[in-house]
Amino acid sequence: MSNRRKPMVGWVLGAAVFAGALVIEARQQSTGAPPQGTVTPPPQTATPPQGTPAQTPPPGQGRGGRGGRGGGIEIQPGQECPPGTTMTRPLQCTAPEFPPPSIVDYRPKATLVTAEHLVPKAKFPVIDYHAHVQGQLQTPEALAGLIAQLDKLNVRLAVAADNISGDRLKTTLATIAASPYKDRVRILTGMSLQNVGPGWAERAVAQLEADIKAGAVGVGEIPKSLGLTARKADGTRLAVDDPILDPFWEAAGRLNIPVFIHTAEPQEFFQPLDMHNERWLELALFRDRRNYEPGKPTFEQLMQERDNVFKRHPKTRFVAAHFGWYANDLQRAAALLDTYPNVVVECGAILYDLGRQPRAAHDFFVKYQDRIMFGKDAFEPTEYPYYWRVFETKDEYFDYYRDYHAFWKLYGMDLPDVVLKKLYYQNALRVTPGLPKTGWPN
Repeated sequence: MSNRRKPMVGWVLGAAVFAGALVIEARQQSTGAPPQGTVTPPPQTATPPQGTPAQTPPPGQGRGGRGGRGGGIEIQPGQECPPGTTMTRPLQCTAPEFPPPSIVDYRPKATLVTAEHLVPKAKFPVIDYHAHVQGQLQTPEALAGLIAQLDKLNVRLAVAADNISGDRLKTTLATIAASPYKDRVRILTGMSLQNVGPGWAERAVAQLEADIKAGAVGVGEIPKSLGLTARKADGTRLAVDDPILDPFWEAAGRLNIPVFIHTAEPQEFFQPLDMHNERWLELALFRDRRNYEPGKPTFEQLMQERDNVFKRHPKTRFVAAHFGWYANDLQRAAALLDTYPNVVVECGAILYDLGRQPRAAHDFFVKYQDRIMFGKDAFEPTEYPYYWRVFETKDEYFDYYRDYHAFWKLYGMDLPDVVLKKLYYQNALRVTPGLPKTGWPN
């Protein structure tokens, strides 16, 4: 069947028109500082820093007298067009005749008509290794509602990655065991980052052993606060590779359980909030994701600390959440997996990177088919089918589910069945001995 695509916020031209809106807004205001993240135009001088017009035309007018034609503002090879303009001819920049919409208001309707193959249910049963569902595990009624939602998606097993530990873990496990769904949910325990100092390791390992004995099947999701914001008892930053944590990682290896660890954030969150940052809108919406601010560790620093842990503990299995934040650089993801055989990656909340490079992602998933596990992250049932469609079809140019994550379109990877089975459930079963082993396809 065919489908004319629905509007999408901030499409490919969104960043450009947004820059233009900022210039117009700046021209209309004589006082007041611009909002954080905006770029103001350079001061007018005899020789502008970007482009040299023979005579600066009014908006929408080049030297030829028609918008988009004629001279406009000339730039040199390698230069960008000045703010508020776009390239209309090679090395010629022109301002739009009309005030451009902002990045949040530009919603073009695509005229492209392509084949559409919606996938409401996964082709094979799925283990969601990154399920934040603790709110649905507290009562029998809530659990029944969760299972009904999972059934519609063909998610056979949810691994709750909410750092559930101690008495809360025991209560949650009891609720699951008393229900008809005891093989539909498994729980990962956590690692307390409170009061890390003398005596912490002994307490943490003892709690880990107790939680595994109670029925937890692994550890996680180790939160991104480790390395970013967590502090030791003495007030210093708790680095991911701090030696004080080593006994905990070693204990996980001894207990034969995986550690599901989330380190850092997308690389763009550590870059300046300017017109070149493809996550500008998300950073403008969520202050706590602005990791470029002074005093915070860099992305590369956090990656090195994480990798030091992988290297120091080769007998411990680690699951790197969010593809280790390397889904945008598959060569680097390959290097990670090649270097550390004790590591697998999970694909929660990085679909926007896989879906914009479907051929390269397809080849990567085929080559590393034993090292990738499915996970979704935030539990929103309407979003799972986007994953199935990217993984299972050859569809082209369709929307992602959150515009502030990605203003581009997605394409299907068309993975073979043998890879889909490993991605959806077989790899998770191998990595995590505590998952139910019966009832899966051969």
